[in-house]
Amino acid sequence: MPHRVTLIPGDGIGPEVCEAARTALEATGVEFEWDVRALGAESFAAEGPAVLEAAIASVRARGVALKGPTSTPAVKGFRSINIALRNELGLYAGIRPCKHYAGAPTPFPGTDVVVVRMNQEDLYAGIEYAHDEPDAARLREFVRETRDVALSADTGISLKPLSAPAAARVARRAFEYARANGRRRVTAVHKATVMRHTDGVFLEACREVAGDYPDVAFDDRLVDNVCHQLVSHPETCDVLLSPIMYGDILSDIAAGLVGGLGMAPGANVGDAAAVFEAVHGSAPKHAGHDRVDPFAMMLSGTMLLRHVGERTAADRLEAAVAGVIGEGKTLTYDLGGSATTSAVTRAVVDWFG
Repeated sequence: MPHRVTLIPGDGIGPEVCEAARTALEATGVEFEWDVRALGAESFAAEGPAVLEAAIASVRARGVALKGPTSTPAVKGFRSINIALRNELGLYAGIRPCKHYAGAPTPFPGTDVVVVRMNQEDLYAGIEYAHDEPDAARLREFVRETRDVALSADTGISLKPLSAPAAARVARRAFEYARANGRRRVTAVHKATVMRHTDGVFLEACREVAGDYPDVAFDDRLVDNVCHQLVSHPETCDVLLSPIMYGDILSDIAAGLVGGLGMAPGANVGDAAAVFEAVHGSAPKHAGHDRVDPFAMMLSGTMLLRHVGERTAADRLEAAVAGVIGEGKTLTYDLGGSATTSAVTRAVVDWFG
C-alpha cells in the first residue's frame, strides 16, 4: 500500500529541491501516492485563498506533506503561507535536526543537535502595535496606569504571549522525540531570569513535563549561554527545547555548525498532521539555475520516512546522503563543490546501487 502524501513544491528554488527529494525518496523503493498542490506567492496571487485552502484540505486528508520553501506574498489575511499552514493544521512543534556528516565543512565535526521549538505564541504571534496607531496610545496609557512606566509616543509594541498548556504540549513532543530517537537529554532554553511571567511559564511547564520522562535527562539553560555553548562546545547540547524566536535563532546557529542551511532539514508537526520541509527559504535569485543544495530537503524526506514507519528506508537514504558527502566528488557550491542539483540527486540515487 503506497503512502498517501501531499507534495507542495513551493516557489523559488522549491520545485528543484522538492523534485530532488521526491526522486531520492522513490529510489528507496518505498511507494508513494503523491497529491501535488501548487502553493506559493505566484499561485496565491493568481488564484487567491482557494489555493491555500486546497493544500490544507489535502494535508488534512493525508496527514503528511513534503513541502518546498514558499515565498511570503504581499497580501492581507495572514503574514505568510508557512504561518497559515502551521496555524490551520495545528502544527504546534517545529523539529530541526542539525547533524554533521563527514565531509561537510565545519570547525566542529560530530555536531549532532536537535532544536524543538514552539510554532505558536511567543513574539511570533504577530500581536503588534505601530507607534502611531490609536490602540498603541491606549496600550501605552494602560502600561503607565498599571505599571507606572511611561513609554515614548515613538514606541512600537509587540506582545509576547506564552501559556503553560502550549508550552507543555511542545515539551511533551520534545521528550517523545528524544525517547524515540535515543537522545540523552532535553534542555529547556529560556530567559526566565528576566521574563518571569512568559519564559518563566514556559520553564515551569517544561519542568513539569520532564517529571513524566525519568528515562530522559533534563536541564535548563539561559538562551545566551546556549548560543555560546553551541559555537564553543556543541557536544554539550542535545535536544534544545525553546519558544519560537529562540528556536529560530538556535537552529540557524546549529545549521552553521554542520555545513549551512543546505544541510538543515525540518518538520512541523501536530497531533493530526506533519509537514516536512527544509529550514531554508525560497532563495528566488537561485531559482532555475540547477545549483542549490538538495540535501536539506532529502534529509527532511528521511524524517518523513521515519514518521510513516519506514525506518529502514530512512536509514538507507540518510546513509546515501552521508556517502555522497563523504566521497566529496559531487557537492554543490555551499559545501565547497561545483556540482549541480541534478548531479547531486543522481549521485544519491546511484548510491542505492
